[in-house]
Amino acid sequence: MHIFKVAGVSALFTTTVLAASVSSAPAYAQSDIIRHNEPTFPIASAIEVPAGSSTVYLSGMGAPVTNTKAPQKSLEAYGDMAAQTDGALKRIEDTLAGMGLTMGDVVQMHVFMVADAKTKKLDFEGMMKGYTKFFGTKSQPNLPVRSAFGVAQLANPGWLVEIEVVAVRPSHH
Repeated sequence: MHIFKVAGVSALFTTTVLAASVSSAPAYAQSDIIRHNEPTFPIASAIEVPAGSSTVYLSGMGAPVTNTKAPQKSLEAYGDMAAQTDGALKRIEDTLAGMGLTMGDVVQMHVFMVADAKTKKLDFEGMMKGYTKFFGTKSQPNLPVRSAFGVAQLANPGWLVEIEVVAVRPSHH
């Protein structure tokens, strides 16, 4: 994307490059958002959002019920941390899609986790297992800035994780 800011390039050449890159580039690459990433780190260290972009704040979401035969609001109804993270992020992905956005438009994420009642430990590795299905992949390489928190409890006693995100709609969408 930096090619568009290079001075002295003819307008015809810039138009040709723009047409070629827009037609072959996936939707997530068509913004002027600058992500500062460290090699091999699964989150961005900083993100710059250009003026004129629209900010979209999504409320925290937990996983949907995956086992309808389990007691309501139980861990068995929602699954382990990896399954819950995957489910919560799928709900976020679906909500964004309904707004014409993708996971590639997410710039910030807050992950709230509770310890498993049996092990008394946070399953950070399980959260990362679900997270890495949506971020930093070959098909969706954009990484958000992210904070992960251990909390005493969540509103739904069966949830191990609740995730909220901020997405950006670039001004040219």
